[in-house]
This record gives sequence, structure tokens and C-alpha cells, in this order.
Amino acid sequence: MSMKLMYITNNPYKAKVAEKAGIDWIFIDLEKIGKDERQKNLDTVKSKHSIEDISKIKKNIISSELLVRINPIHNNTENEINEVISAGAEIIMLPYFKTKEEVDYFISKVNGRVKTCLLLETSEAVENLDSILELKNIDYIHIGLNDLHLSYKLNFMFEPVSNGTVERIIEKIKQKNIKYGFGGIAKIGEGTLPAERILAEHYRLGSQMVIISRSFTSKEDSNSRYEEDFIQGIQNLRNYENVLTTKDNKYFEKNKQKVKNIVNEIITTK
Repeated sequence: MSMKLMYITNNPYKAKVAEKAGIDWIFIDLEKIGKDERQKNLDTVKSKHSIEDISKIKKNIISSELLVRINPIHNNTENEINEVISAGAEIIMLPYFKTKEEVDYFISKVNGRVKTCLLLETSEAVENLDSILELKNIDYIHIGLNDLHLSYKLNFMFEPVSNGTVERIIEKIKQKNIKYGFGGIAKIGEGTLPAERILAEHYRLGSQMVIISRSFTSKEDSNSRYEEDFIQGIQNLRNYENVLTTKDNKYFEKNKQKVKNIVNEIITTK
């Protein structure tokens, strides 16, 4: 089964192209609280999306679902949840939680009106995962590698994959039959850690969703080949997924070791 692909944009044209390419979830990112401080030294996207973008994108897509990442739990969370649901969110993602109580509060305020997705990205959330997984009405869990590796004071984003942390988390989630995924992925043929290697790890671990990285789009918005390039990039990814369905356990175990070796090489050069 193909993984659900998420693409972060508040641009109606890009959302339409993404939908045409087969992106499952268009991702509006409202998270701002604390993010700049946590990721100040990383080359990560600091979103400038707004509540108004939700309805703007919603009326421009048909088959893709609209996912909205809100802020971590704060004193205006309930109002924020109500606003994004009113604007048209179909899935709400809670980032940077640490406790069962935070997740319980989030779920209670969503109150079954839309689907819920937890963005698991703190060492505290990993420690509290058993109790968090006792809660009902968690539809999806995505493991966020940027903040997770920072939370563990690691040097490279994919270390939680290579050192077994992600696998241990997944083993617990699997027992609850909750859909899960982790991290992002570059174009096939690209990436410091090649996208093919990462995608094979997704398949070995039974991952069901991944965020499409910025490398799928041209840095020049005026590029007339934008649509063609994006659609081709997604098609290449889907084609490689089909290749992976033909591989056996021996292949995936060898790939796991290769990923570990490449990550170790990257760490030693940092």
C-alpha cells in the first residue's frame, strides 16, 4: 500500500499542483510558539502560514485532505482548534507535546469533529508514550525527526532512525493499530542520506506517511517547469515504492545497516 504523502504549502497554485501529483494531505503550518528558539541553527522552514490560508486552500482542492498543524498546548489552544475546524481543517496535528495530559486536552477539545494527528518530537513524549497510547481517538502519529534529534541532543536529524529510537517508538504504536509515519523525504536520487535508503526504511518499519521535502520544488516560483518537475518527482517516488514491494527481508536488513553506516559517516564529518 502506498504511503500517504504530505506537502506543506499555503500557496493555492502549489496546492493544486500537489493534488494533481497525488499528494494525499495538503499541510498548513500554523506552529510558531517556541519553534524559532528550538530550531534557530537548522535549515528548516519557519512557516508564515495563517488561519486565513485554510479556507483559501480548502476551496482550491478536491481530492486531497487538508491537515493543519496548530501550536503546542498554550492558553489559547481551545480557540485555535475551534478556528481551524471552522475554517475547514480535516486533520489537526498537535506538535511538541510532552505529557499524556496535554494530548488528552487536545483530543477532548477536538471532540471527534475532525481527525487527530500527534507530532511526536520530544524525548519526554517518548518516555510517556505508554500512557499516551492509552488514550482513545488518536488517528495518526507522525514522528518528527528535527525536534526529536534536538531533544536527545543528537547531531544529525536521522540519528533517531539509525540508532533504533524510531523503531522502538513504532513497535509501541503498532500494538494500538494507529497509523504512523516519520520525517520527510527528498527527491529520489537526492539527499545527504539518499532518499532511496530512507524510503526503504519506511517500508521496513511499516511507515504509512511521510512529509515531502522542499527539494521537490524549484527555488524559483516563476519556473515554468514547476508543475512538470513536481509531478515527475512524485511519480519517481511512487515508482520506487513499487520497486520496494518486490524486495525481501534480507534486502531491508542490509539497507538498515547501510543507513546506519551513512549516518555515522555524516556525524563524524560534522
